[in-house]
Amino acid sequence: MNIKVISRNVGFALLTSAFFMFLSILVSIANGNDSALAALLISFVITFTVGVFPFIFVRSTENISLKDGYMIIVLSWSLSFVFGMLPYVLWGGPFTVINALFESISGYTTTGATILESVESLPNSLLFWRSSTHFIGGLGVVVFLLLIIPSSSPVRLRLTNLEISSLSREGYRSRANKTVIIYSSVYFGLAAASFLSYWVAGMSAFDAVNHAFSVCATGGFSTRNLSIASYDSTLINYVTIVFMFLCSLHFGTLFMTVVTRSLKPLNNPVLKYYALTIVAGALALAFSIRFGNAGAGWGESFEQGLFHTLSFISTTGFAIGDNNLWPQFTNVLLLFMSIQCGMAGSTTGGIKADRIYLLFRCIGQHIKHVMHPTSINQVLIRHHVLSNEEIFPHILYIGLYLLFLCISMALNVLAGLDVNNSVFASVSCLSNVGPAVGDLGTFGNFNSIPVFSKIIMCVDMFIGRLEIYPVLAVSMYFFRGNKR
Repeated sequence: MNIKVISRNVGFALLTSAFFMFLSILVSIANGNDSALAALLISFVITFTVGVFPFIFVRSTENISLKDGYMIIVLSWSLSFVFGMLPYVLWGGPFTVINALFESISGYTTTGATILESVESLPNSLLFWRSSTHFIGGLGVVVFLLLIIPSSSPVRLRLTNLEISSLSREGYRSRANKTVIIYSSVYFGLAAASFLSYWVAGMSAFDAVNHAFSVCATGGFSTRNLSIASYDSTLINYVTIVFMFLCSLHFGTLFMTVVTRSLKPLNNPVLKYYALTIVAGALALAFSIRFGNAGAGWGESFEQGLFHTLSFISTTGFAIGDNNLWPQFTNVLLLFMSIQCGMAGSTTGGIKADRIYLLFRCIGQHIKHVMHPTSINQVLIRHHVLSNEEIFPHILYIGLYLLFLCISMALNVLAGLDVNNSVFASVSCLSNVGPAVGDLGTFGNFNSIPVFSKIIMCVDMFIGRLEIYPVLAVSMYFFRGNKR
């Protein structure tokens, strides 16, 4: 394991957090030196010092192994969580150490679950820092450092291949060292467009920035206790709907659509399946709300159905209604949305629509093979015949996801949560969705759950954001020692 290359690259990741802490300090000064100024100043000094330390004492090197790459990814995220919690802990209030860690991990992993009972009690600078963790995590702490590393560097090439999964890279039609530029360009473009849209729709500039950070990262942190519902604006609701959808699509598809000025890149079977899932889910949710005991009219039912279907399937977690007032069927439907989620190559979590679509195709081909054993049955997606070697990792990932989900649910039950909350909260955190049901629902928070459950959910959010494999790779390295 090359400590030099690991420490320098992890240092880059910490300097990214330090930069946004500095911006939060400026927000504090602009608001008359609010109550979080001291906490942010101390956090910035500590994070910047630790981040810059390797560049002073460690010589640069281009050598990087597979193990080094995985260590950089896992340590960059882990240390970002730890240093990202400092402003919360130092500010105090509801932020005990475990609560601050939960809020930090929820922010960086773009989960959006919160322990705060009153978001509006936080000073603006801390609200900005909270949304900044979404913005950093949505793009990825490793992707931020990849933007700094020269494109010709073998370090950048290796980290790009490890941080952005093969499933996500499909559709970019470019070399690996250009993928990160395309991904970043689309991400920053969506952030800018959503900010302008929110501002024009009636949000203040401060709220527009924070909600743009959240929606482009499909995170869900808001500056208001009632999330998007507090604005009581149909226009803001539909702006949010549009950007939740766009940010849950494959960024390579969006890039090619804009660059080629053609709709041909949208002629994608996975995108069609994903859009059909949204339409079917929104209609089912709307009818359930309309004919259930929620007392909503047709217009409100369709608006809430479409909004919350996209909110859950895109893992954004914004809300315009209380899901505790809806029939139980709606929550079961949203549970499926929370497991599948959006497309690979976006900022969403969960299993991904691509893998679910692939699973359905594999099931269909296997049934054909059972009925016609002598026929040749191959999985074909967009004129590309997939081999077993290409299919196996994604089917295995679904199995691993379900395995971790079962373990998480069992541990949460042991920790004292009822079965209902254990199921929904585990899915919500492992898929980086945010809201669950009951006290953990769209207008709820995670403050009242047992400490052990918070720890479990922190692990779930971390594993879900890194898509399991990097965490398993590093864990195997430590358990097996230095054996090759």
